[in-house]
Amino acid sequence: MSRPSHADDERFMREALRAARRAPAHRDVPIGAVVVRDGLVVARARNRREVDHDPTAHAEVLVLRRAARRLGSWRLDGCTLYVTLEPCAMCAGAIVLSRMPRLVYGAADPKAGFVGSLGDLCRDARLNHRVHVEPGVLGAECGTILKEFFRERRRKPAP
Repeated sequence: MSRPSHADDERFMREALRAARRAPAHRDVPIGAVVVRDGLVVARARNRREVDHDPTAHAEVLVLRRAARRLGSWRLDGCTLYVTLEPCAMCAGAIVLSRMPRLVYGAADPKAGFVGSLGDLCRDARLNHRVHVEPGVLGAECGTILKEFFRERRRKPAP
C-alpha cells in the first residue's frame, strides 16, 4: 500500500465532510466517514443514530460495514478510514477489529475520543493489531461544522 499524500488525505477528508453535512437533516450529529482503497472511495457513511434509533449507528461503524460488504471481507486490509471526528471507544474498537491499517481523522474529541484523547485503543501495544493514525487533517473545518451544529441545536428546542 503506497502512502497517500497530504493532498490525498485532504481530498478524502473533504468527502467525509460532505457526508457529515447530510446528517443534520435528520437531527444527527454531523460526522462523516469514508473508506478508501487504492485511491478509490469504497464506502461512505454519516451518523444515523437519530434516524435509525440505533446507538451504534456511528458513521465509522456504518462505513466499516458497507466497505466490508462491498469488498467481500471483514478484513479491510489496504484501506484507509477518513472520519471527521476522533473515534470513540466503540468505533476505535471496530477499527482495530476490521484490521484497518490506517486512520485519518479531523477534529480531536477531548470528551469521548479514544484515539489519543481519553485513551488510545488503535495503538494499544497489548492488542494484536495496531492502526497508523494521522490526526488533525482539516481539523479546524471538521470542528467548525460540529460547533455550528451544537450552537444551532441550543438555539432551537427539539420538536
